[in-house]
Order: sequence, then C-alpha cells, then structure tokens
Amino acid sequence: MSEGEVFHEKQRLELCAIHALNNVLQERVFTRETADDICKRLAPQSVMNPHRSVLGTGNYDVNVIMAALQSRGLAAVWWDKRRSVQNLCLDKIQGFILNVPSRVSLGIVSLPLRRRHWLAVRDVNGHFYNLDSKLKGPACIGGETELRSFLTEQLSQDIAEMLLVVQKEVDDSGMWLKADDTRK
Repeated sequence: MSEGEVFHEKQRLELCAIHALNNVLQERVFTRETADDICKRLAPQSVMNPHRSVLGTGNYDVNVIMAALQSRGLAAVWWDKRRSVQNLCLDKIQGFILNVPSRVSLGIVSLPLRRRHWLAVRDVNGHFYNLDSKLKGPACIGGETELRSFLTEQLSQDIAEMLLVVQKEVDDSGMWLKADDTRK
C-alpha cells in the first residue's frame, strides 16, 4: 500500500484529537460536532466545558478521546512509560494515540512556546505509519523494530504520553501486554 492509500487527515484549528481518532481508525468517523456532543455528555451542567477549548476551536482532552473510542467498541489503555515498549503485544493493538509536546507557530514564525498535541500511529498492511496531522502526509515508520524505536523516542520526552487503541475484549483480558510482564 502506498502512502497515498493511507487515510490521513491534516491539522485544522485545534482539532488534533479528532484527526488522531480518525487517522487511527483509518476513516472519517468523528467531527467537531460529534466531539462537542461528547463534551456535553461528559459535563452536561457546565457553562464552560472542561473537556475542550473555551473558544470552541477544539483542544479536546483525553476524556473525549476515550469516550469516542468506547462508542466504537474500542478502549484506550494508558501506557505506563516506565515500562519498555518491548512488552507490547503489537498484534493485539489496533493503533496508538500519543500526546506529545509541539512547537507553536504563527505562519512561518516558530514561537518559543510548546503545547500538547495528539497524533496517531497505526499499522496499515504490515507497515507502521506516523499519522501526525501536522505532517503533509503519512510518514512510514517501518516494521516492528522501527516502531518500537519510534515509540521509545517519543516517550522519552518528559510530558509525552501514549494510549493503546485496542478492542474492548483485548483491554478486558490484558492481551495487549506480553505474558512475561507481570506488572499491570
């Protein structure tokens, strides 16, 4: 499969959480409207919803991502980055959603600020792709070895976090983790 055949939404406003969800699912499932509906369900009494930007431009939090995945029969498993990514059972994981620091820019000018950014990584036909919505297109990472190196590098950043996207049954059974890693 060529990079042109890999689904990849590009960054718009502060909608990286929606783009990460759609990119990890490899289809346009979620929109700003569906994310806003999730926010309303999560905090129905809130005037200022704590799960998104007050400006209405996006910037959705992890609760929105988790609820969105649950609506599709999936689960988001938080990865304890003190563990080695060698302990991941990759064939049980549908994809990854990472929250990483990202530079802020105005046009071509990069500001000395960093914000948090959601991005997706996924296997498509035997090749893992970085589906970061800030990229011009999907970036092929390679096979399992290259993926583990990529994830290790991303998680080495102080504030980086990772969610494993798995089927609900895989989450319930813990099959995303190799059997020889007894810490859960």
